[in-house]
Amino acid sequence: MMKKTVPLDSRKAGALVLILTLIPVVEVARADYIFGEPTNLGPTVNTSSGEGGGGGLSISADGLSLYFDSNRSGGHGGADLWVTTRATTNDDWIAPVNLDSVVNSSSQDNSPSISADGLSLYFSSNRSGAVGGSGWSAMDLWVATRETIAHDWETPSNLGPVVNSSDADYMSYISVDGLSLYFSSARPDGLGKRDLWMTTRATTNDDWSEPVNLGPTINTPYNERRMWISSDGLMLLFQSDRPRGTGYAEIYMTTRATTNDDWTEPVKLGPPVNKTSDISPIVSTNGCTLYFSSYNRDGGYGVWDLWQAPITPIVDLNNDGIVDAADMCIMIDHWGTDQPLCDIGPMPWGDGIVDVQDLIVLAEHLFEEIPTH
Repeated sequence: MMKKTVPLDSRKAGALVLILTLIPVVEVARADYIFGEPTNLGPTVNTSSGEGGGGGLSISADGLSLYFDSNRSGGHGGADLWVTTRATTNDDWIAPVNLDSVVNSSSQDNSPSISADGLSLYFSSNRSGAVGGSGWSAMDLWVATRETIAHDWETPSNLGPVVNSSDADYMSYISVDGLSLYFSSARPDGLGKRDLWMTTRATTNDDWSEPVNLGPTINTPYNERRMWISSDGLMLLFQSDRPRGTGYAEIYMTTRATTNDDWTEPVKLGPPVNKTSDISPIVSTNGCTLYFSSYNRDGGYGVWDLWQAPITPIVDLNNDGIVDAADMCIMIDHWGTDQPLCDIGPMPWGDGIVDVQDLIVLAEHLFEEIPTH
């Protein structure tokens, strides 16, 4: 959205005082955040080949390194892992670098997931040494580690037969704390063709446990693949080719009020996301940017390109075109509740309660003029 920023002055202090004295009655009927118009990451990152089409991309915790798979020239196999970096989050991405033959192989290497500390890189491969069968069923989960981010990656290791099965296991995502690994699998006892599963460990020094299925709220008789979960554990994105879609696969979202609650029924992200086939969703650590791979979307450079879309909290709570004291009063009126309209912090999807975290987000946008919807 286009925003006009008005310099903050004494009006901000006055508005903060008003919230203590004014408590209006308000009709609430709007979402608390939106996914904005996607933009292509550009020809420096994307090529006429496929970027992210193998099922994955992953951004570092500091937002300065973006890992993805690509079948572009200059690789070692059918698909390789690459990384593009930038000096600051305000800078452009530079030309991607191949992770070289220590990590990549002559087989298919795809769907990278970088750990929060940047020292472990999980990915899928059907290289020699797989637990699975041959061809695509040999896709297993692997991990490469390094001593520090300044060191080179060491030879990857297979996660072993407790995690991997005789069927394809791929498209993993490592949680921020490093204690949960989510992935897609065609193994028996699932609910569909490919389901989302999770394996856990007590500490990062422990072995991974027997994987468990994420259940019927998430999985269907169709294909559920690459997923991402927020650091607060309250938002989950994944791709699925279930009915009601318009393409090969699309991005779905589910949320929960607390980590002790069940996930809500997943909903498909509407336009402008999911305009074609969109897959491999991830979100920046600050919750402000959605990254994904899209198939033949207008404005792209290849079959599969990497795109980004802003995630914007709805801060004009009464939809009058400006963020001011009236919006603060609406928030105070719902203080201590789980009202989604006002629950906009610390991430755009909130944390289950309207409190000072949400007031901070609102205050950051005071006196911005925002087009009404």
